Amino acid sequence: MSKKFVYMFKEGNGKMRELLGGKGANLAEMTNLGLPVPQGFTISTEACTQYYEDGKQINKDIQAEIMENIDKLEKLVGKKFGDKKNPLLVSVRSGARASMPGMMDTILNLGLNEEVVEVIAEKSGNPRWAWDCYRRFIQMYSDVVMEVGKKYFEQLIDKMKEKKGVTQDVELTADDLKELASQFKAEYKNKIGKDFPADPKEQLFGAIKAVFRSWDNPRANIYRMDHDIPYSWGTAVNVQMMAFGNMGNDSGTGVAFTRNPATGEKGLMGEFLVNAQGEDVVAGVRTPMPIAQMKDVFPEAFAQFEQVCKTLENHYRDMQDMEFTIENKKLYMLQTRNGKRTAAAAIKIACDLIDEKMISEKEAIMQIDAKSLDMLLHPTFDVAALKNADKNNVVGKGIAASPGAATGTIVFTAEDAVEEGKKGKKVILVRLETSPEDIEGMKYAQGILTVRGGQTSHAAVVARGMGTCCVSGCGDIKMHEEEKYFELAGKTFREGDSLSLDGSTGNIYDCAIKTVPADPNSGYFGRIMALADKYKAVGVRTNADTPADAKQAVAFGAQGIGLCRTEHMFFDPDRIGAFREMICSDTVEEREAALAKIEPMQQADFEGLFEALGGYPVTIRFLDPPLHEFVPTDEADIAALAKAQGKTVTRIKEIIDSLHEFNPMMGHRGCRLTVTYPEIAVMQTKAIIKAAIKVQKKHKDWKLVPEIMIPLTGEVKEMKFVKDIVVKTADAEIKAAGANLKYEVGTMIEIPRAAITADEIATEAEFFCFGTNDLTQMTFGFSRDDAGKFLGSYYQNKIYESDPFARLDQKGVGSLMKTAVTLGRKTRPDMHCGICGEHGGDPSSVEFCHNIGLSYVSCSPFRVPIARLAAAQANIKNPRK
Repeated sequence: MSKKFVYMFKEGNGKMRELLGGKGANLAEMTNLGLPVPQGFTISTEACTQYYEDGKQINKDIQAEIMENIDKLEKLVGKKFGDKKNPLLVSVRSGARASMPGMMDTILNLGLNEEVVEVIAEKSGNPRWAWDCYRRFIQMYSDVVMEVGKKYFEQLIDKMKEKKGVTQDVELTADDLKELASQFKAEYKNKIGKDFPADPKEQLFGAIKAVFRSWDNPRANIYRMDHDIPYSWGTAVNVQMMAFGNMGNDSGTGVAFTRNPATGEKGLMGEFLVNAQGEDVVAGVRTPMPIAQMKDVFPEAFAQFEQVCKTLENHYRDMQDMEFTIENKKLYMLQTRNGKRTAAAAIKIACDLIDEKMISEKEAIMQIDAKSLDMLLHPTFDVAALKNADKNNVVGKGIAASPGAATGTIVFTAEDAVEEGKKGKKVILVRLETSPEDIEGMKYAQGILTVRGGQTSHAAVVARGMGTCCVSGCGDIKMHEEEKYFELAGKTFREGDSLSLDGSTGNIYDCAIKTVPADPNSGYFGRIMALADKYKAVGVRTNADTPADAKQAVAFGAQGIGLCRTEHMFFDPDRIGAFREMICSDTVEEREAALAKIEPMQQADFEGLFEALGGYPVTIRFLDPPLHEFVPTDEADIAALAKAQGKTVTRIKEIIDSLHEFNPMMGHRGCRLTVTYPEIAVMQTKAIIKAAIKVQKKHKDWKLVPEIMIPLTGEVKEMKFVKDIVVKTADAEIKAAGANLKYEVGTMIEIPRAAITADEIATEAEFFCFGTNDLTQMTFGFSRDDAGKFLGSYYQNKIYESDPFARLDQKGVGSLMKTAVTLGRKTRPDMHCGICGEHGGDPSSVEFCHNIGLSYVSCSPFRVPIARLAAAQANIKNPRK
């Protein structure tokens, strides 16, 4: 039997997500539950993959199968495609297996042409509705299938409204809409060079191809990279009989959540519009009414809808996000999915569902997107500053669409947001309404403000997903987008002016308000973190170079320091002079004299770290970067160094020039510095051991075991050479102090050779820590500082799907890590192994580290909660023996 590519809704179920996509699987599941779903079928994700394999064509076999299912649908509903008596109209929607709101395309009212529109106008006795459907279809098909921009049609609508002296689309008459349809078709011919297609079959295949194509559009590609969704998954296509919310005042459409997606509060929340189609709610073209008002407008449909909501939440055991239409007072369900939510809402919903006995603790942990916890760690407004601003600076109020506090200068385009954001400037993106094309600009904005749209508009949904503050639907704004200014509360706001947004209240302020760091360690967050710690098997440490960073990380639940970069301590203005003297010394004695000035400073730093960690392990990496990074470039600094050393400026410049390297990342750095200048390792060892002895004396109940980490080892003899220096120095200091201090000497695995000779290196190294930033660049053979110049082309051509420096390359780099762990533990079975590259806070990388048996992951302080939750999820998926 040949492969099946198309499934009627009644043939599928909720477990077939990989094949039918999330939307198709849920439509099938709702059909099986007996809910009011307009009938239809799903073209599978495998058909999408086949479309790309066949050179972006739908092959004859798949075309035939689609038409067979059109026949089945026609028989099921008693209507026929393109029929002059009882025509069938359908929607064509995308549906990937992971929810990607607004990233791909939808076409409504497909099947209409000049003859069919007259038939439905006469049959329904509602010509206004018929022509409204037709003009919408021409506009959507032109935009989505033929890529004629929406703006041309919007301009024609605005001209028509102006001509008729009305402000809303719904005020246009049937004749106005008929004239618009004619103007739209003329615009289509003008742009495309041929007539708008009248054949429903041609329309259908054009729409299906457009949805498949949209899987590879720029906004979908950005979203996929941000959410770790593989390109190979493809999207399904759902073809469904239309339910019309735009037939008059007894019809409508809406979007609702079974719980508040911003706060997690239990209770129906959403919006609906009378006499509208779904795109009107989601696009934010008209500002909708709260869902509670639907009870007054459509009492029977609302009662049925409330029951459906209960059924769906109980069935899926999670908060649901639903789209529905009411046609002539009859309810139709168009979609349900587990709703996107803020991190605060996610943890509250998870805790509430445990308390409601709906899910287990483990299921609650798996429900939360670990990456989203980042949202809870962002700043809020300073209470006093906010109080003052509330009295004097509120200029408007919109809908509180995504919580958080944002302060920045105004920009009016996504491109400007990207440009300013890349310069490190804080911006507020102000738009009439956002569209999916704005996604990159939204990523760089501190906050988003829109004139149109509600809590379910594109801006709101995407901002919540990103953890970005958003205030939407501020209808009081008079926007002049082209001229880059807007008017509000009698004031004019231009590009570059300061603005603050409160995403929790919807308030807009005409000033910059001071922000303060978030305090996530509150009720629900603390409870989820405690559950994460209960179920995780991998430890979570932090990368920290200062006591302040270390304290922050401990507050977030870090169980030690996995990486302290000692070189960061040398850049302090009080120390850099002495360090430069060391670099420019001609003799060992001169170097030792310069290092003697630095040693007490380093010791004080280490004492601060040991104190901040309260007895948890601390791994301190010896000096790693090449020395040229520390030398002066400014003439005044060079002159000061020459004076301090009693050397000429010319001599200092000669020394600086001699440090130049063609490829410094693979040059004189890491353990190679100690091989050349052993006195550096001697000084650092003394500072670490003295600090540990001093802190241990103060805290007799702590068991301090400093972990000294040698960077960039690639050869066991190299490791032994440096370790011998460390051991000799450390033992002498411990003996002189009459102390009983234990310590460990390990290495950072950053060179492929170290990974494949790890059994030899483990004869000397007592622990391994993977420096995956360097290991990645050494394995791929490109510099992370320069890779940005060409990685964009690699993403575009689908060579890489994600940045290998952000998401661990499990096949190549991961294979080296696995080899190193296996070989290292053959030599030293109790060896602890960790990771301290940037990957330590990436959930998919944490899962990989769990799976290969690492003892801990280490990441920046603000990613510690993410790593804790990701570690628990990894252990629930694949429990450690």
